[in-house]
Amino acid sequence: MLDIIPDAEEMTYLVGESLYDIWNKLNALIKEKYDMDCLWNKGGKAWKYEYKYRRGGKTLCALYARENCVGFMIILGKDERLKFETDRDNYSKEVQRIYDETQTYHDGKWLMFEPIDTILFDDFIRLLSIKRKPNRK
Repeated sequence: MLDIIPDAEEMTYLVGESLYDIWNKLNALIKEKYDMDCLWNKGGKAWKYEYKYRRGGKTLCALYARENCVGFMIILGKDERLKFETDRDNYSKEVQRIYDETQTYHDGKWLMFEPIDTILFDDFIRLLSIKRKPNRK
């Protein structure tokens, strides 16, 4: 866990105004559909911050931030990959490409989207609904 949660000013300074706007839009979209616990953390070697959506001990997705960059990660397990593969033609070429290029581990595919493009938001929400049905209308 983080000792100090970054505020809007720090996040804007870190990622830049336009990316912080995208960060906020994606967060608002997820929060509109899901009632989740949100946890700030250190971002590991590659990122400064991680902002994770969890509920009942299961992670839905995570957003990441570092200098001039934001990322969105979703992990698809075995059953979730089958659902994606059945429906893959309904996703953008970019999402299909990232899916195909992502290594499959024993616990699934760790799909990382960076930089984040708002064009992909509909695809992100569809990917999230594979993992968990939205619990907010």
